[in-house]
Amino acid sequence: MKLAILSRNAKLYSTRRLVEAGQQRGHEVRILDALRCYMNITSMRPSIHYKGEDLRGFDAVIPRIGASVTFYGTAVLRQFEMMGVYPLNESVAITRSRDKLRSLQLLARKGIGLPVTGFALSPDDVQDMLKMVGGAPAVIKLLEGTQGIGVVLAETAQAAESVIEAFMGLKANILIQEFIKEAGGADIRCFVIGGKVVAR
Repeated sequence: MKLAILSRNAKLYSTRRLVEAGQQRGHEVRILDALRCYMNITSMRPSIHYKGEDLRGFDAVIPRIGASVTFYGTAVLRQFEMMGVYPLNESVAITRSRDKLRSLQLLARKGIGLPVTGFALSPDDVQDMLKMVGGAPAVIKLLEGTQGIGVVLAETAQAAESVIEAFMGLKANILIQEFIKEAGGADIRCFVIGGKVVAR
């Protein structure tokens, strides 16, 4: 098979390992910087070009798209999908996972246990929202943050209100969540394949 790996850095350990694993199994593997890809969007013969080359003949694509390039990276991945190339992770799944609010709503719809979470637009609703999540301490998260950036633990109601009003004053979208002391600041991350948890 001919595989494409969308990665901005061919020297990353995870990218190198994917290349090695693919080659060990007899696949042809090529690393493409998604930001250097450009597209011809047409209904009859969609195409992706890379440094002057028309990319054709790929069987599958492995996206390694960083959060900072989600918009353009998933556009490139969608183009591969339009061309009939099998994606390891679909573009819609990546965009859903990068949207904290949407991913929480999807998990809640499937009955997955979550911390009580509040979301509002108006600073006038802050006090009621804090009550809704169980009061202080509370966790305040920027929707756009990743890997712990933009996450604040507010120990008191006054601290929570101050942080929330400051974020809202900057026109930032935020979530407010109940603080679960028993978790000890740790998350549980699971890998799900075919509806089954295969690793955590």
